[in-house]
Formats: sequence, structure tokens, C-alpha cells
Amino acid sequence: MIERLSKIALLAAVALFMALVAFNNLVDYGSNFDFVQHVLSMDTTFPGNRLKGRAITSTAIHHAFYWVIIAWEGLSGLGIAVGAARLWKARSAGAAAFNAAKSVAIGALSANLLLWFGAFLAIGAEWFLMWQSQIWNGQNAAARMFTSVGLILLFLKTPDSDLTDPGAPSGPAAGPVG
Repeated sequence: MIERLSKIALLAAVALFMALVAFNNLVDYGSNFDFVQHVLSMDTTFPGNRLKGRAITSTAIHHAFYWVIIAWEGLSGLGIAVGAARLWKARSAGAAAFNAAKSVAIGALSANLLLWFGAFLAIGAEWFLMWQSQIWNGQNAAARMFTSVGLILLFLKTPDSDLTDPGAPSGPAAGPVG
């Protein structure tokens, strides 16, 4: 049971984290909007950069990108919370039911991984060269989140077996002899 409860608790922690991230981005919109605006504008990348033609300087597009990020954060967090709730309901069920209940959490964690790797590391860091900025570089935070969420996904994916009665004998001595 401890493994099941651990999986549920870790999912709940990621859901809480994502709720806080989305909430903070809504309440303090300007702080992270500045981040998105500078990354997309590529205004703090290396001087003479030959790839600055990729820069997007439209404020409307900056806002649209930021709203997509906030929605992605909120929806993946909500999906992770729903996944945790499904696992909580199935925590005492047989292995097949508990393992089947993981599907929503697996999908939501995968969507969350796509946010950190796809949006921040691939698009932000490589397409818009965020890695060149000394000020507006979110690679470390994105890599930290990708790693954390990825490890939780791998742990969640480990198969769960049927729960046994803690008072029942187990191991070789529990079975029929001879």
C-alpha cells in the first residue's frame, strides 16, 4: 500500500505545484510575461546572432504565447489532480484496477513533460536561443521540472501488484508443501 500512497502523494504534489505556477502567472502576470516577451523577442541573445530573424516582436503574439503556457500549466495540473483522485479511489482495488486507473495521470504527466521539454527547452531554448541570455534563461528550471516529472512518471508506471493481507503469511513457507 505504501507504494500506491507514494504515487498518489507525488501526483498530488505535482498538481499542487502546477496550480501554484498557473495561479502565480495569473496574479503576477507581468513578471513572467516579461520573460516570455524577452525570449520571443530574442533581445538578450548574443550580439550579431545570425538567427535573430526568428524573433517575434508582436506584443499580441507574446500575450498569446503566454496564455497558451498558462493554460497548458493549468490543464496539465488539473489532469494530474484528476489522475491522483482516480488513483486514490482505486487505492484498495486489485492490481488490474489500480494500474488501469493510472491512464489519466500518465497522460497528464506526459502533457506536462511536453510543456517543459517541448515548449521551454526545444522552442524557447533552441528555437529562440534562450540559452544565450544571461538574464532570461529558463533552461535550468525547465530541466529541473522535466526531470522531476519524468521520474514521477517512471515511478507511476511501475506495475502495482495485488494487495495482500498484512497478517497473512507470505513467501515460500506460505504455500503448500511438497
